[in-house]
Amino acid sequence: MIGVEVEQTEQATFAKSVPIRNVWHMLVYAWRELRLLKRWKSDVESAPTLDSLFAKVLSNLVRERLRIGLGRSYETTAQLLHGIRGRIDFDNSLKLLAFQNAQAFCRFQDFSANVIKNQIIRSTLHHLAQRGDFGNHRAEASRLRHQVRRLVRDLDYIDLIVLKPDIIRRQELERDDHDYRLMLAICHIIMQRLMPTETAGTRNLYGIDRDQMLLWKLFESFVANFFELRFSDWKVTAQKTIYWPAESKTDFLPVMKPDIVMRHTQSSQIVVIDTKFTSKSLVLGQFGDWKFNRDHIFQLYAYLRSQEERSMPHQTATGMLLYPSVNFHLSQQVEIQGHKLRWETVNLSQPWQDIETSLIQLAESL
Repeated sequence: MIGVEVEQTEQATFAKSVPIRNVWHMLVYAWRELRLLKRWKSDVESAPTLDSLFAKVLSNLVRERLRIGLGRSYETTAQLLHGIRGRIDFDNSLKLLAFQNAQAFCRFQDFSANVIKNQIIRSTLHHLAQRGDFGNHRAEASRLRHQVRRLVRDLDYIDLIVLKPDIIRRQELERDDHDYRLMLAICHIIMQRLMPTETAGTRNLYGIDRDQMLLWKLFESFVANFFELRFSDWKVTAQKTIYWPAESKTDFLPVMKPDIVMRHTQSSQIVVIDTKFTSKSLVLGQFGDWKFNRDHIFQLYAYLRSQEERSMPHQTATGMLLYPSVNFHLSQQVEIQGHKLRWETVNLSQPWQDIETSLIQLAESL
């Protein structure tokens, strides 16, 4: 077994130890937008915080869209008018005494840029300008905040709305709305990080590290898409449900959904990977010695053993627990009942090229 260098990072500061440029690279892979790796490099390299990074990138995308015009669509508008347009709403017209004043309350279709996707973007920029953390350099932070506020003013014909967690997921975009998909993805992340509570009100939720939550989900998508985009000889499936070989049905069995399942296109070799965004890859045992996290092992072990009846490759499938790390290296392997179990780390504090090299070497060792 390979030696282990143990230098655990405190959970509360772990996410803050990952360089901003590396977070951006992981996002680019998670979004499958590798063309962005060469864009806005100076903004990415100079961003002192995630808020400043997202503010710069989102502002750039909005300015590009403004040059060709914001997306428009037909929206139903209800308005009190001197005249008739569209369909008269008689109930509201009578309630408002509109007819006595030579008016009518009408509902009509209006082709406008004041649509929900643009409202989300302007409201997110407004939220950033009000509450964003742009770093400790006061002059630079003030300059960026001013730029964001000016962009919000430039969009004054777009309504501000109350941002809610599910508002973006309900958006149905057209096939050519590629830039909007990216802008709304950034808005969704900003919304998740800046929301003070999960419900209406001003009370803060204590004990929740939102950067930790963001990176936990991001790391899984990044690893899956990196392997899929960089290695054509592997078929990569993320978050696919696998089933217990139960002889009778019951609703009480827990759902099994490994983060990543890889199958080699030629050899049919199967690798099950569970990504764990935690610094606790090793835990202190009963007698003060370091041990693998048993909950993680049991989960991976269940994935492997429960699928053995499916095929010969499943009987020899490899399982891997993949942890991000900061100045901490772990590489271990054991064989249990015909299955290789591996524990590996990816150091997210190193230069991005070294992160890619580490993952490439990891895939080549499978």
